[in-house]
Amino acid sequence: MTAQQRLNKVLEFVTERGNVSIADVAQALDVSPATVRRDLNLLAQQRLVTRTHGGASALGSGYELPLQYKLVRQAEGKTAIAKVVAALVSPGDSVGLNGGTTTSEVARVLGSSERLLARGSTPGITIVTNALNIAYELSVREHVKIVVTGGVPRAQSYELVGPLVAASLREFSLDLAVLGVDGLTGRFGATTIHEGEGEASRQIAAVARRVVVAADSTKLGKTTFARICPLEQIDTLVTDLPLTPELAAAMETAGVEVLVAG
Repeated sequence: MTAQQRLNKVLEFVTERGNVSIADVAQALDVSPATVRRDLNLLAQQRLVTRTHGGASALGSGYELPLQYKLVRQAEGKTAIAKVVAALVSPGDSVGLNGGTTTSEVARVLGSSERLLARGSTPGITIVTNALNIAYELSVREHVKIVVTGGVPRAQSYELVGPLVAASLREFSLDLAVLGVDGLTGRFGATTIHEGEGEASRQIAAVARRVVVAADSTKLGKTTFARICPLEQIDTLVTDLPLTPELAAAMETAGVEVLVAG
């Protein structure tokens, strides 16, 4: 286990339990108390947990974790989702991607797809994104044309936000927008934690002929602060587990195609 993986596990354990002791974490992860103490101190310095006497407590449930602490969560489900989303993309398509762990995995699958290799001087695929990490990762892929929106970056997610996002997208027409979300319900539709990211995602969707939401099962039935769009503006949902009857009914009423990644 790498140090980063261990930090992820420590953070997840604290988040799940709410309050933990050093001994609890050490026993659960089979590491020494000294290691746990160092990890909790580091997480506390980064304001991800609150240190208590002999342990730590979780921050509020609405707190947004930095992207690097989300990478291992629901990893298998995100990979399966990404493969299904990639199958919706045809050679030569232009695809909008917002930021997040699921869309980052979609970008990796698209970037490594032999089916989307360039034909002559025409790009195999054009990616338009407001996520700096996605742009950086795909910049070495010769068959991918990268277009990055303007905007101001958020340290939590590497996403560009602000009015320059919309200004950059104004002249574009995308075949597909693939959106990662923090929540999806029948009542509020697709939501995210930060209002600036919500607006950026909304602008990406506005210039796309088809809108795909890529969301693992932990996001379903959950509502977060900033609305991206109602269900009626979503064409397809790709997720990793079957929906609850209530959410499935809402999707059917809104005309949303649901694809469950195997």
